[in-house]
Amino acid sequence: MTIQPFSTRPREISVTEIIEPAFDRVKLMLFQPFDLTKWIVVGFCAWLAGLGERGGSNLNFSNNSFNNRGTQHAEQFREFYQKASDYVLANLGWIIPVAIFLIVLGLALWLLILWVSSRGKFMFVHCVALDKAEVDVPWHKFADAANSLFWFRLAVGLVGMLLTLPLLVFIGVTIVRMLLQGEPDFGRVMLSIGLGLGLIFFSIVFALIRKFMMDFVVPIMFLRGGSCLAAWREFWGLLSTHPGQFTLYILFQIVMAMAIGAIVVMAMLITCCIAACFLAIPFVGTVLLLPILIFKRAYALYYLAQFGPQYDVFPPPPAPPTPPAQPAPLAPLVQ
Repeated sequence: MTIQPFSTRPREISVTEIIEPAFDRVKLMLFQPFDLTKWIVVGFCAWLAGLGERGGSNLNFSNNSFNNRGTQHAEQFREFYQKASDYVLANLGWIIPVAIFLIVLGLALWLLILWVSSRGKFMFVHCVALDKAEVDVPWHKFADAANSLFWFRLAVGLVGMLLTLPLLVFIGVTIVRMLLQGEPDFGRVMLSIGLGLGLIFFSIVFALIRKFMMDFVVPIMFLRGGSCLAAWREFWGLLSTHPGQFTLYILFQIVMAMAIGAIVVMAMLITCCIAACFLAIPFVGTVLLLPILIFKRAYALYYLAQFGPQYDVFPPPPAPPTPPAQPAPLAPLVQ
């Protein structure tokens, strides 16, 4: 099966017409023919690309701290808080070194995962764009681009921590003070709501940065081989020129995420949650979800390709073989 390069067919930029070629890409890679080894290799690249991003990335807020049994809960919390404070103060000699060790270990693991997943982003694009199940080639070929992506993601992550951690601390301190007080305080409640709205705003901003970076900046780096900042500048030109198209893209991505989530939940229910057990296993879950992951990756690549052939990561199909030249007919002999 040969898929015609999408950018060679002039059309309006659409979020729906690229669904079919994205599905065709999934069928071409995984089912024509079915190759278990290819599934595992491509799944490994997809797993590396998604390290540190499966679950736990959303912030959930609960407003059930004060209910009909709020006084009882507050009393229990004050008792627990007092016991915990006494225990910590009595054991600072070993709690502080352990806490420092855990923080350093957590930061080291975060940096390692961030670095490896940056390599994985390009490896997965390589597999989807070229229909190849390779690990070693893209790992070395895109080393410089992946390192640039790593440093950019690290900088964005640190900025995000500097902006969101103080808000989380202030919200936590405010809630703790209300619980210790035993009754809600209007001023503190409004302060918590304001800080929560600020936290939601920053979360949306950084989620959009990550979305645009993974869906469009990485493919531009894949094509150009330059730095992450250079790719961002190029993408910013597209974004500022076509804000409506990219807004529609984000909205349609939300719709697709809801549809895909419903399909996954339905599969879990049909299999009596057996599928959920397998999906929870690292790497195994990625391999099982590989058709969805390839579809999402291909969808973003096809969307970017609509802005011109210079943004098309898919190689053109091979030219048909040239038929052999027919020998010239012999001239009739003159009698």
